[in-house]
Order: sequence, then structure tokens, then C-alpha cells
Amino acid sequence: MSEFLQQLINGLSLGSIYALIALGYTMIYGVLKFINFAHGDVFMIGAYAGFYVAPLVLGIFPSPFGGLLVMLIAMLACAVLGMVIEKLAYSPLRNAARLTVLITAIGVSLFLEYTGQLFFGADPRRFPELVVNTELMNLNGVIISLNEVIVLVTALILMVGLQIIVMKTKLGTAIRAVSYNGVAASLMGINTSVVISFTFILGSALAGAAGVLYALSYPSIDPLMGILPGLKAFVAAVLGGIGNIPGAMVGGLIIGVVETFTVGYISPTYRDAIAFTILILILIFKPTGLFGTTQREKV
Repeated sequence: MSEFLQQLINGLSLGSIYALIALGYTMIYGVLKFINFAHGDVFMIGAYAGFYVAPLVLGIFPSPFGGLLVMLIAMLACAVLGMVIEKLAYSPLRNAARLTVLITAIGVSLFLEYTGQLFFGADPRRFPELVVNTELMNLNGVIISLNEVIVLVTALILMVGLQIIVMKTKLGTAIRAVSYNGVAASLMGINTSVVISFTFILGSALAGAAGVLYALSYPSIDPLMGILPGLKAFVAAVLGGIGNIPGAMVGGLIIGVVETFTVGYISPTYRDAIAFTILILILIFKPTGLFGTTQREKV
């Protein structure tokens, strides 16, 4: 039982990071109806933003306030990056075919990865220690560390904050309106360009936070680190129901827990394969995901 609980805690910690990344996928799909495959690389940029500003910030502000400031700066950097990507790469293709936008997203992803290798170097870097990871609790062999608590609490706060923004603010109402019917929203006076940019800003900021939290738990970073977490977060978004915000949260937690249990009880060899197995199964048996609804399209 103690091993089961330990794996569950580890899985929830990892799953909360996947959930933060998945929220960006699901929000952008909800508004624009396309998958932003460059989102995992925005996550990578968030980790590197934290890597470069951490020594400066921690030299002035002590932990844990300094660590929080590092994450906020990484979120801001990724928010700006997301807005720039939307304006330069996706906005000119607003009325283009979905396949064109999809190919562009893959191109942006490759651009970020190999530009990252050019500027950051291809070798892995060790992420700075934002907080001293200590053992907070040991209950009959179930160890709860400070890093796990920070990851879980921070991810929960960000997810609840996003839900409040989407459900309780004017911009959130506009996001839901554009997601439901962009043409009708535009006719009602909603500036769809502002809404789309704001969606990219929100999703990219969450990816930046996820990058710092991931590096906090797995402190080796490199320019290709966003590929697998990005794909697993995409699987989480599909599992929960692409376009559904609570679904992305639940999907991320499920993928994290299942992956951790696979490593603990089967073999680490299958840790990556299990996510794509889930993707195949969900597409076969419930293509709309756990919380998604079937939408009919008139021909």
C-alpha cells in the first residue's frame, strides 16, 4: 500500500505538469480548431527562461520568493513568445486550410527546437535549485517532498485561476463565445483577434510555468525536452476531450498517474509507449474524449 500511495503522489505531481501544458492545446483548439504542435517547445523555452534568470533573481531575492519570481518571469517570457508566434505565423493563415496551419505549426516547432540548439547549445544543462528540496513527511514509507508539494499546489492554483478567468471575466466570456461560434461573436462586436491573442498568451504562460515546474522536478533541460511532454500533454487533451478545459486537467492527471504506475509496476521501457496506447484506444472507443461532446457539421 505504501508503494501504491508513493506512486500515486508521484503520478499526480507529473500529471499536474501535463495538465498545464494540455490546457494550452485545448484552449487554442477550442478557439481556432487546430492543434498548436509548437506548444511543447514553448514549454521548453519556459524552462530555459527560468534557467537564465534564476541566478540573477536568486542573487537578489531569497527562496522561496525568488523561485516564485523566476516562474513569473518565465511565464511572461512565454506569454510574449506565444503572442509573437500567433501574430507572425498563425494570424496570416486565419482563413487558410487547416492542413496549412498544421504544417505551419510543425514548422514553428522545428524552428524553436533547432534555434534553441543554436543559442542554448545541444548539451543538457542542470537547472538551478530554486528551493532546497527537503522531505516534508514520511508516513510509513510514503515520502512527500517539498518539490512535489510546490508542483501540485502551484499547478492547482494556476488551473483554478484559469477556470476563473474563463468563466468569470469578460475576456473569458469572449473566449467561450468565439469558441462556440466565431462568426456570430464577431457580428456581436467581439474583437476576435484580441481574443485569439489572449488565448495564446494564457496558454503559453501556463506552458512556461509547466516548464519551470518540470525542471524543478527533473533538473536536466535541453532544447528537445519539450517533444515528449508536449505529445503526452496532447494525448491528455484528447483523452479529456479536446477543447474542454476541465477535461484537459483530468486528462493530464490520468496520463501522469498511468505513466508513473507503468514505470513502477511494469517497466520504465514502456513509460512513453503507454501514453500513445491510450491515444489509440481513446480514438477507437471514444474519439470525443471523456468530457467531449459530439458536434455535427453541416456539409
